[in-house]
Amino acid sequence: MKQLSNLKEFMYYTVMNVIGMTGLSCYILADTFFVSKGLGANGLTALNLAIPVYSFVHGSGLMIGMGGATKYAIFKGQQSRKNAERVFTNAVFTGAVMMAVFFLAGIFLSGQIASLLGADQTVFAMTKTYLKVILLFAPAFILNDIMICFVRNDGNPKLSMIAMLTGSFSNIILDYLFIFPMKMGILGAVLATGLAPVISLCILSVHFMKKQNQFYLIKTPVSLDLVKATVQIGFPSLITEVASGIVMIVFNMIILNIQGNVGVAAYGVIANLSLVVTAIYTGIAQGMQPLTSRAYGHGDTKTIRQIFRYGVLTMLVISIVIYGFTFGMAEPIVEIFNSGHNVKMHEIATTGLKLYFIAIPFMGFNIVSAMLFSSTEKVLSAQVVSLSRGIVISIPMAFLLSQAAGLYGVWLTIPITEGVVTVLAVAFFGRGFRGEK
Repeated sequence: MKQLSNLKEFMYYTVMNVIGMTGLSCYILADTFFVSKGLGANGLTALNLAIPVYSFVHGSGLMIGMGGATKYAIFKGQQSRKNAERVFTNAVFTGAVMMAVFFLAGIFLSGQIASLLGADQTVFAMTKTYLKVILLFAPAFILNDIMICFVRNDGNPKLSMIAMLTGSFSNIILDYLFIFPMKMGILGAVLATGLAPVISLCILSVHFMKKQNQFYLIKTPVSLDLVKATVQIGFPSLITEVASGIVMIVFNMIILNIQGNVGVAAYGVIANLSLVVTAIYTGIAQGMQPLTSRAYGHGDTKTIRQIFRYGVLTMLVISIVIYGFTFGMAEPIVEIFNSGHNVKMHEIATTGLKLYFIAIPFMGFNIVSAMLFSSTEKVLSAQVVSLSRGIVISIPMAFLLSQAAGLYGVWLTIPITEGVVTVLAVAFFGRGFRGEK
C-alpha cells in the first residue's frame, strides 16, 4: 500500500512539474520568435546579449527557492514547524538582499553591463533598455521563484504548475501585443517578460487567500547557518541556469570558426530543442524533490530509493521515446526551423541532432541524480555533478573534440560529457544517502 501511495504521489508531483517546465521552455522559443520577427536581427542580438543576465537573475531566484524549500520540506518531515518557518523567513531575507543588488544595478549600471557584454553602437541602446528593465523587475523574478518552490513543497504542485504556465503564456500574448499592435519595440519585449512573474505571483497568492499555506514570515533573527545551507543546496540550480548560457556562447564561437554562420544557425535549432528536453527532465527532478526531502526528514531511506527508481525509470522511458522520434523524424523537425530551406543548414542540423541527442538518457540521469543529492543534503555530490556537466568537463571537452574531429566533435561533446558525469554520479551513490554533507 505504501509503495502504491509513493507511486501515486510521484506521478502527481512529476506530471504537474513536467507540464509547467515544458510550458516554460516553449515560451522561451516563442519569445525569441516574436523578437526576431518584430525587431529583426538587431533586436535578436540585443536579446541574446542580455540573456546571460536574465539567466543569472532567474538562477539566483531558483538557488534560494530550491535551497530554502528543500530545507523546509526536510524540517516538515522532522515535524519541526518552527524551523520550517525560520527557513522561509531566512529565504525571503536572502532573496531581498539579492533583489536590492540587482535592482540597484539596473538603475546605475545597466549601460556598463551592456558594454561589458559586447554591445556595439548598433545595439547598445536596445541592450541597455532590455537589461535595465530586466534588472528592475528582478525582485518579481526572484520572489516568484521562491514562492513557486515553497508552494510546491507545501503540497500544492498543481498551483505551482498553473502559475508557471499562466506567467509563460501571458508573456507570449503580451509580447505580441506590445511588439506588433502597440509597436513598443524592445521595451515592449522586455516589459512582457518582466510582467510574467508578477502575473504568476498573483496566481500563487491563491495559496494564501485559501489559507492552505503552512509557511509564514515570523519574527526571527537572521541565521547565517540557514542562509549558508540554503545557498549550498540551491547552488546546482544556479549553475544549471548560468552554465547553459556559457556553454552556448562557447559552442557558438567554436562552430563559427568551423562552419560559419550556417553552422551556428544549425546549432541554434539543436540547442533550442535540447532546452525543451532538459525542461522535461528538470520537471521530473523537481517533482521528486518534495517527496525525497520529506522522506529524508523522516529518515526513510527506502522511500528515497523508491522515488529515485521511479524518476530514473520515467526518465529512461521518455528518453527512448524522444530519441526514437528525433532519429526517425530529424529531417522534418529541422525543416520546421529552416524557413529559408538552406540545404547546408539542413544537412548539418540533421546530423547534429542525431549525434547530440545521444546524450539525453545520460543528461536525464544526471539532472535527476543532482536533484536527489540536493534534496538529501549531499551538497558536495550535487555541486560536483552540476559543475562537471555544466562547465568543468563540457567546455574543455568542446575545445578538445572540435580540434580532433571538427563539427562531429562538437556534436559529441555533450554525449561524452554527460556519460562521464553519469559515471561520477553512480560512484557517489556508493556512499549512500546519509554520508557526508
